Amino acid sequence: MSIQYLKKAKKTSSSDETKTKEIVQNLLTELEKTKEEGCIELTKKFDKYEGEIIVSKEKIEEVKKNIDQKTKDDIQFSYDRVRKFAEAQLKNYGQNFEVELSKGLFAGQTLVPVNTAGCYVPAGRYAHIASAVMSITTAKVAGVKNIICCSSPKPKVGAHPKIIYTADLCGADVILNLGGVQAIAAMAFGFFKNAPADILVGPGNQFVAEAKRILFGKVGIDLFAGPTEIAIIADKNADPEIVAYDLVGQAEHGYNSPAWLFTTDKNLADTVMKRVPELIQDLPEFPRSNAEAAWRDYGEVVLCDNNEEMVKISDQYAPEHLEVQTQNLDWWLKKLKNYGSLFLGEETTVAYGDKCSGTNHILPTKGAGRYTGGLFVGKFIKTLSFQRMTKESTELVGAAAARLSRYEGMEAHARTGDVRLKKYGYSK
Repeated sequence: MSIQYLKKAKKTSSSDETKTKEIVQNLLTELEKTKEEGCIELTKKFDKYEGEIIVSKEKIEEVKKNIDQKTKDDIQFSYDRVRKFAEAQLKNYGQNFEVELSKGLFAGQTLVPVNTAGCYVPAGRYAHIASAVMSITTAKVAGVKNIICCSSPKPKVGAHPKIIYTADLCGADVILNLGGVQAIAAMAFGFFKNAPADILVGPGNQFVAEAKRILFGKVGIDLFAGPTEIAIIADKNADPEIVAYDLVGQAEHGYNSPAWLFTTDKNLADTVMKRVPELIQDLPEFPRSNAEAAWRDYGEVVLCDNNEEMVKISDQYAPEHLEVQTQNLDWWLKKLKNYGSLFLGEETTVAYGDKCSGTNHILPTKGAGRYTGGLFVGKFIKTLSFQRMTKESTELVGAAAARLSRYEGMEAHARTGDVRLKKYGYSK
């Protein structure tokens, strides 16, 4: 039997997106300029409110005194179950589970990989073989059934042969000779007889990154990526030659690739600033031109008084790649919180992680390490919650849900509880 729509919607949830995007973008642009005053003026305009913005401690205490006990009990009922479920999720992170939150009320989660992943492998400035490994392999291990790979073609050749080989080895089901915005569109919209991608992953230039940003929501993406970054934390014990080489190693990525050094040692800083331009001049022409521009326009050397200051400034920058070349490496591992990937000790370096050591090189940039990590199997897996209840549990849950819905003014929500309370023989 074929699917029949007995009622078909005239609109979808995306119907009014264009106008909304324009309004929101204009408001955000204006608020970036007007800051707090802009927030206050818009609140007056849209909410007709002219009181305090930050809720005072006195106001909180006043509210506590004035809320009736039954309402407090119902809110506590909701809080207790949500907290218990969140604690169970933390305890069982990355696993399927089910827990009884209260008598007769069971909830859990199941992990389901997305069906189709689109993996972009850049091949403009350099042939990024490792990017194919990082994205396709991770998707395959996560259990994604359909993996599409796109890489920009060269005239009369197509995609780079080594990228094609790598993509096939790692498990790509389809490989397309497409790069740039057209590649992102083809994977997102399901061109060339492929299923539309559920998630798009992989690094790319600013046009690829912007295409992914615009499509986010219609499809999932790994992260909002910018030019690659390196920061190095180094003390007096660091080898300035190795520090300089590592900074140059990332600066060759592109003219806009930031390279930062945070150090407590002035002599090391001076030596590194002398050596970096010398090492750049010794490179072949193409990486030399990239590294020269990157160091000139985006390079920074920051002298700090102590280790705590270096932690503070590093966490502010939240660098994509962060090397630590100091003593007491375990202390840094515990203290540092914001970065894409951490390289502890001079024995390791960003290039190892970029190419072959095992950790993923598709990482957050432009400060995104404050709120997310890089690509990992979990990006391809949906953590889906479920619940089931006995009829007896409705006596408590149904009644509390109905009351909470009415506190919020959502009468139709409340009545879904009422109808079950009535059917199962419980009064409100």
